[in-house]
Amino acid sequence: MPNRRNRKGFSLIELLIVIAIILIIAAMAMPRLNRARMQAYETGALRSISTIHTAQAQYYSQFGRYATTLAELGPPASGGTANQAAADLIPGDLATGEKAGYRFIMQTTATGYTLNANPTAFGNTGSRTFYSDQSLTIRQNWSAEPATPSSPEIK
Repeated sequence: MPNRRNRKGFSLIELLIVIAIILIIAAMAMPRLNRARMQAYETGALRSISTIHTAQAQYYSQFGRYATTLAELGPPASGGTANQAAADLIPGDLATGEKAGYRFIMQTTATGYTLNANPTAFGNTGSRTFYSDQSLTIRQNWSAEPATPSSPEIK
């Protein structure tokens, strides 16, 4: 029988202990990683809202009214020239209404437009909903319910 001291390598128990330690460390890091990812999605949503506001201002100056849909602010479908139906003022993925874990809903009003940004999976892609309108004030709600004009303002 070979002597135990002459054997090379790790025993199964030693490998299991190392794997258990790695899993414990990973379990401690995952919540922070998820929070950081969610915060990045929320920051992206706020930037997309600002992009839509800028595009609406440009659209208004060119066509004398606010766009009624995000598609009107987006690129032309056929790759043609920009026009009132597709002004090419925002990226195509934002013009579809979904970008980076958020769903964007724009509606026209008598005085302008409203914009809601809601996470596609609340608690996973975002923990806040956002509301804004032509006043450029962005409001937030810390629940799954969409933010409204009476929600607290982001300062």
